[in-house]
Formats: sequence, C-alpha cells, structure tokens
Amino acid sequence: MVSKDANRTLMRWGFFLLLCALVTGLAVPGFTNPRMAVSAHLEGVMNGLLLVIVGLVWSHLGLSGRLAKIVFWLFAYAAFANWGVTTLAAALGTSRLTPMAGAGYSASPMQENVVQVIQVSLALAVITAVALVVYSLRRRNEPA
Repeated sequence: MVSKDANRTLMRWGFFLLLCALVTGLAVPGFTNPRMAVSAHLEGVMNGLLLVIVGLVWSHLGLSGRLAKIVFWLFAYAAFANWGVTTLAAALGTSRLTPMAGAGYSASPMQENVVQVIQVSLALAVITAVALVVYSLRRRNEPA
C-alpha cells in the first residue's frame, strides 16, 4: 500500500539506494566481473537519483489512488532490481544481455536465464512507470 507520504518514502528509498551504490563502488575489485560491478555502482546511483526525483515531483503527478500505487511500486521495483541484478551479474559473470560490460565472462545457462528474466522485467516496469508519469503530466484543458 502507498502511504500519503509516498513522496517522502520514494526520496528515502532513493537515498538508501545511493548508499547501496556507494558501498558497491567500494567493493568493485572483489567481483568476478569488475567492469559489471562499476555498472552496478552507476545503476544504483542513477536509480537512486531517479527515485529521489520521482519523490520530488510526486505531488504534481495527479495520479488516482490505484494508479499511484502501480506507479510507486513499478519505480521502486525497477530501481532496486536494476541495481540488484547488475550486482548479481557482476558477481556471477553473466553477459547474455550485457555484451559490452560482460565481454569475456559467462555463467551457467540457469544463472544467465535468471539475470535475463529480471533484466527484462525491470525494463518493462520502468518503461511503464515513465510512460504513466508522462501521461499524468500531460497538459489539461482547464477552464479560464
């Protein structure tokens, strides 16, 4: 359930994700694929900032109760899943959907499949969330 303080929650979660990203950055040399670990660090920073920004504009979205819940959870899932799955990919050495950052690495087919399913699901989640935000910010004809 999305509370009436959804904006504050999104900002708090965004800063928490930034903290996770900073810690990931410190651990880069310890990963199977350090290049992917740098990607995980950057994903955490960017997605943490995305959550903070969404929290800052939340009151301007004018989303209905149910749609607000959907957008809230899509952003939360996509942001944390993006950092988490990229960190997992760095630890496992997967590369199927990340040929540049994963060049020279490979993992078991099952590990590649798990990472791929999460990557596709989070991509769909964030695209849907952003599209709904764009829709909610459309210009409305207001009476003069």
